[in-house]
Amino acid sequence: MAEENQQKVSALEVFLVFLRLGLTSFGGPIAHIGYFRDEFVSRRRWLSEHSYADLVALCQFLPGPASSQVGLALGLSRAGYRGALAAWLGFTLPSALALILLAVGIYGFAEGTVASGLLSGLKVVAVAVVAQAVWGMAKNLCPDTPRLTLMAVATCLVLLLPSVYAKVGVIVATGIVGLIVFKPAAGNFADDWQVPVTRGAGAFWLGLFFFLLLALPILLNLFPSHTLALIDSFYRAGALVFGGGHVVLPLLQAEVVPPGWVSEDMFLAGYGAAQAVPGPLFTFAAFLGASMTQPPTALLGGLICLLAIFTPSFLLIAGALPFWQQLRASTRMQSALMGINAGVVGLLLAALYDPVWTSAIVGAKEFAMALVALIALMAWKIPPWLVVIATALTGLILT
Repeated sequence: MAEENQQKVSALEVFLVFLRLGLTSFGGPIAHIGYFRDEFVSRRRWLSEHSYADLVALCQFLPGPASSQVGLALGLSRAGYRGALAAWLGFTLPSALALILLAVGIYGFAEGTVASGLLSGLKVVAVAVVAQAVWGMAKNLCPDTPRLTLMAVATCLVLLLPSVYAKVGVIVATGIVGLIVFKPAAGNFADDWQVPVTRGAGAFWLGLFFFLLLALPILLNLFPSHTLALIDSFYRAGALVFGGGHVVLPLLQAEVVPPGWVSEDMFLAGYGAAQAVPGPLFTFAAFLGASMTQPPTALLGGLICLLAIFTPSFLLIAGALPFWQQLRASTRMQSALMGINAGVVGLLLAALYDPVWTSAIVGAKEFAMALVALIALMAWKIPPWLVVIATALTGLILT
């Protein structure tokens, strides 16, 4: 299995795999982690359950969009830098282009019964996708009573402490518990995926990340321009926000609405539309860039803001992974990861309840749809993209 996992693929193949995910991965970042697990752990076996959980844990530590960073890391490991770019393009472009088209008015966002029904179905299928991921990861990562207990404690803490930084705190705490309590079995570590980035290159990318964070405001003061102001604002949003897409929205609102770059009504309209498209919520930046009241706007403005908000993720993933690969091979880190992985499952379980379940399951009809979708995924082995389409249409019909 290790040889199969280490086999490289072309950037084009990476792009096509992530393009399909970018067209069908509804439900937000937690659901995306479920889609990725089904595709790359269960079906393609690009990496093991443990390696995937380690990667998810790292991306939860880093600022920015965790699910997009998981995709970048997977693309990087399979086809180098071109693979990372291909994974990002495939996963991001469908929703980014849809939101840019909306912003420039080529088509309107459907409202009323049709939109409500489709959105209801898409929310429901996210419940099934996340539930499948939680079940599968819990079986592999929490096989004994201590880790099941740690998972439950992590779930409760995240639900009872709804802080932006609660997730990071829980991961740190479960890692400390793992370091103290758990002992990895001999031969437990298997480095079944490789990252083609040296530690020297990783240090360069991390240095560039911090350099841009500090240099962009200085450049803006020296050479004032609207384009540079956009790059500075959206780069800072992508570099400093923990907690994923929903957390970045208040920061973006503060950056673009008070100066008059985007109206409040346009901001809220785009936020509503961003909930209805697949892929990462950070593509909302493309909508904002295309909606600017002064140049650059339309397609150019959308692409500038999109690249600016995702650039920190590229730099952080390329910079952190070579050090993470070596760090996770140590015995002490394996002990910590036994606790961290239980904590990650706890985070997913908490997210399954809130916001996934609470926003989707409002009655018996939605519960029945979610149950059928879950059985379709786990028992009937129907491809997730087909389950997404069928559940969305079911929501439309029942509405």
